[in-house]
Amino acid sequence: MIPLSVLDQTPIPQGTTPAQALANSIDLARHCEALGYQRFWLAEHHASTALAGSAPEILIGAVANATSRIRVGSGGVMLPHYSPLKVAEQFSLLAGLHPGRIDLGLGRAPGSDQRTAIALQQDRRQYAPNQFPEALAELIGYFENSLPEDHPFHAYAGTLPGRPHVPEPWVLGSSPDSVAFAADLGLPYCLADFIAPRMGELAHQYRDRFTARNTLGHAGDTPHLMVAVWTVCSDTDEEALRLAAPARMMFAHLLMGKSISVPPPDVALAWLADRPDVAKAFASRRVVAGSPETVRAGLQQVCAEYAPDELMLVNILHGHEDRKRSYTLTMDALSESVSPVAA
Repeated sequence: MIPLSVLDQTPIPQGTTPAQALANSIDLARHCEALGYQRFWLAEHHASTALAGSAPEILIGAVANATSRIRVGSGGVMLPHYSPLKVAEQFSLLAGLHPGRIDLGLGRAPGSDQRTAIALQQDRRQYAPNQFPEALAELIGYFENSLPEDHPFHAYAGTLPGRPHVPEPWVLGSSPDSVAFAADLGLPYCLADFIAPRMGELAHQYRDRFTARNTLGHAGDTPHLMVAVWTVCSDTDEEALRLAAPARMMFAHLLMGKSISVPPPDVALAWLADRPDVAKAFASRRVVAGSPETVRAGLQQVCAEYAPDELMLVNILHGHEDRKRSYTLTMDALSESVSPVAA
């Protein structure tokens, strides 16, 4: 069976509080660990009334403390906001506290709108330049202690608090640029199909370009691809589509520049019924939603397109128990049916 993992965006259901959303993430992590999921990653979003996960590095510590086996990581840390040394220290500390269980997924998107990105900067006079490749190389240099001796920050690698333990670094993305960042440094790559679907050519580019090297926490000799897919599973196709409606309403508001908490399914269905044009805006997105049989077939198609080494499932539902059940049904459905496909 192909390894299954979870990307949690810490959704805030309408009628609850952000604090409850945080508690839900911890509860979901325990649930997914018991089911046999391999990783539980926390997303980074800022200034949102819909998603509470603005500091994945803090949530990672809370989730790792509440679990014992499952790997816990960021999906991801938006590196352009931060000093590479600060991120290295944070995740080295986490790795020291939880040896062999910490992942560091790294992205270059703002995780917010541009105004919020400015608010996150220390210098707000202008947009900060996005120097992701340089920052990524510096960050990996701290973990590997591979910065050149004449690098001004060379000595800091030896001061990381979690030594000898290190996190497993990943690059996240859905573009040729992110493929190049991952492949050139010999890092595992998480491809966000739920953002840019049906991008099988990126999987081929990553494997073809991959530069083998001995890296941290994983073999580093061969490419390693995980694909993140929007997945909602319920007892019937009709019920799964009903549960998926709140996310459609939430994302439609984001396109209009508004942030709302996750509405109940019936509220979302009524809102969407009055706006048939909204359906067209989401027609290109892949949503694997349905009964266990439908979800099994949909994820088998994803495997056929990408030949991934792992699958990561993501969804935003109003009901916390519905989310837990979706992951339960999906694990049961895939336990004997979905396998990696040879590239």
